Amino acid sequence: MHEDARQPAHAPTPGWTGAYLERIGAARPPRADAAALRELQLRHLMTVPFENLSVHLGQDVVLEEEKLVDKIVTDRRGGFCYELNGAFAALLRGLGFRVVPLQARVFGDGGSLGIPYDHIALRVETDDATGPWLADVGFGDHALHPLELEARTEQDDPSGTFRFREAPQGDLDLLRDGSQQFRLDPRPRVLADFQAGSWYHRTSPDSHFTRSLICSRCTEGGRVTLRGRTLITTERGERHETELQDGAEVLAAYRDHFGIELTHPPVVRPPLTV
Repeated sequence: MHEDARQPAHAPTPGWTGAYLERIGAARPPRADAAALRELQLRHLMTVPFENLSVHLGQDVVLEEEKLVDKIVTDRRGGFCYELNGAFAALLRGLGFRVVPLQARVFGDGGSLGIPYDHIALRVETDDATGPWLADVGFGDHALHPLELEARTEQDDPSGTFRFREAPQGDLDLLRDGSQQFRLDPRPRVLADFQAGSWYHRTSPDSHFTRSLICSRCTEGGRVTLRGRTLITTERGERHETELQDGAEVLAAYRDHFGIELTHPPVVRPPLTV
């Protein structure tokens, strides 16, 4: 176990938390309590997209909090789980929350488990007598609110009913509406532990991130997603798909729905071969 998982290297410089809060449209909470955590997670999910564009734009992904925060705040971008939860952890620490990264393996078809360090989630302790909480802004269509880590009963959320179930070797399986989501290892980690998992998902032909383009975020009534050239909107359970006709429409969709300004439409790049 690391001596102190709460003090990462390459932390953002002082004075950046205000800009991050402005980015997600949130006020600075007076106290690092459960209500503030819930609001911050929801605002993050509704403003910062889950996206894998860097994989196909030839951009490096550096798992250092300063660079992750800069990508979200200055570049007005999103990212995938390592980036989003890495940056969110920095924000929470900057606001007085106690945060430890946890590694998880995502369940695939047939109940198979993904690689170790397949996903990063956050164990968060607050200043009130609640929690600890599992906070997660990097799993795409997932829980909108933090989940109580030590509860084994069903937890209702706007996106479904969640429950933690004991798993082998002290792990926890997270279920959503009875379906397995990921297997969580409760031992503390640090951001650098996820380097290999991040590299795998950026380079392996077996990773779904190298095979497709995805950009998605929550909305007031559902979700908006751009998958390649297909724009998908869900509003109060009604799903609509629109095929964008050209690059100009793709660029406009990234700008109008996600606030991402690009000079050219991204295309799927062949994965790295060695």
